[in-house]
Amino acid sequence: MTELEDKRPATVRFAPSPTGYIHIGNARTALFNWLFARQNHGEFILRFDDTDEARSKTEFADAIRADLEWLGIEPDTVAWQSKRADAYAAAADQLREAGLLYACYETGEELERRRKLRLARRLPPVYGREALKLTDEDRAKLEADGRKPHWRFLLPNYADSPFETRRTEIHWDDLVRGPQTVDLASMSDPVLVREDGTYLYTLPSVVDDIEMGVTHIIRGDDHVTNTGAQIALFRALGSDAPAFGHHNLLTAATGEGLSKRSSALSIGALREAGYEPMAINSLAVLIGTSESVAAMPSMAALLELFRPESASKSAAKFDPAELTTLNRALVHDLSFKTVAKRLESLGISGQKAEPFWNAVRKNIDFVQDVSRWWAVVEDGPANEERLDGDDVDFAREAFLLLPAEPWDHETWTAWTNAVKAQTGRKGRALFMPLRIALTGIRSGPELADLLPLIGREGTLARRP
Repeated sequence: MTELEDKRPATVRFAPSPTGYIHIGNARTALFNWLFARQNHGEFILRFDDTDEARSKTEFADAIRADLEWLGIEPDTVAWQSKRADAYAAAADQLREAGLLYACYETGEELERRRKLRLARRLPPVYGREALKLTDEDRAKLEADGRKPHWRFLLPNYADSPFETRRTEIHWDDLVRGPQTVDLASMSDPVLVREDGTYLYTLPSVVDDIEMGVTHIIRGDDHVTNTGAQIALFRALGSDAPAFGHHNLLTAATGEGLSKRSSALSIGALREAGYEPMAINSLAVLIGTSESVAAMPSMAALLELFRPESASKSAAKFDPAELTTLNRALVHDLSFKTVAKRLESLGISGQKAEPFWNAVRKNIDFVQDVSRWWAVVEDGPANEERLDGDDVDFAREAFLLLPAEPWDHETWTAWTNAVKAQTGRKGRALFMPLRIALTGIRSGPELADLLPLIGREGTLARRP
């Protein structure tokens, strides 16, 4: 029996809000969860946090599913929080009946004023639970004045009086960060229900995790401080909390956080730019870990390397240039069979297609870059470089020495040997003018590979 077979199956979830397009940082979280589930013979749940009706859009949800599928992440289950309002209402009622969910009427301005007063008194800027002191008469008057309550979860951070908090430590062994401790006395009672009756992230998330049997929650380390309150909420609802893991976040090269509001680094934008999915997967998983960032050829290869505990505790800076380097390595190893349909969509087909791909793939960063070289082979030199001076006369003389057909991989050597013997030129002085005359580009694929594709007639047509 293998080590993996000894482990109990894991159920994990990726819970994006369909309020924008996911980016490579979101993909990191999805991949950490998907890989962990596959390593532990488990289940990956895609759960849309779409309780914000004003901002959630079906088009974003569809795009997220398409992006995940393109990356190679297939969910075992798909769920929508907007369809589970009854479950959240039942949980909220359960908490109210237990005296753990209480109505608050302060406005944002009032809360900010209290926060500043506490800071001025050198007290932690946490909510003072003033709403617990309201009488039924007070609440009735506030509601008569048009105030609607929001509802806070009463944290278990006191012994007798909720107004006399004491240090209350919540401990967990984080899958990524190791032993963690959060003091519930250092935080405000979290708001679970807004004034309009809609739910903030915390309550639906915990209810769903309980009902869907989630065993491990793997997410960004910006949620570490939330975990203590969430563990307390699991317990208040009569459930043990899952295991938690908090990986480091990806930031832009400037150190700024990535945002769904910026589409530049969205998965869709990277796909449109021509990046291979495994370039994105490799960087998203391996950057900011103890593993070297390398281009993994498949999800199976990435699965062998993935270890959540290898993630650093500091943020990982995302550099698009590094992504291009990974993409280049992957493209150079792609077989013709793998890219044949993509080449056909670019107008590259027929008997030349396979030898052409094998000739140019080591000289491109993206598969679509082949179009530049196909145009060189089929249509003539690019207009990037031109011969001048003595090189023009040299090339004209050289083209008169072209070997007879049939042409093959040895034709280039036979031709250049004849040119060398006739003109006395050698090295760069011989090869560069011929390359420019043939391709109009100073560097590129081996001319021994390109020459048979251009053919003798096509080559003669390029004589200066």
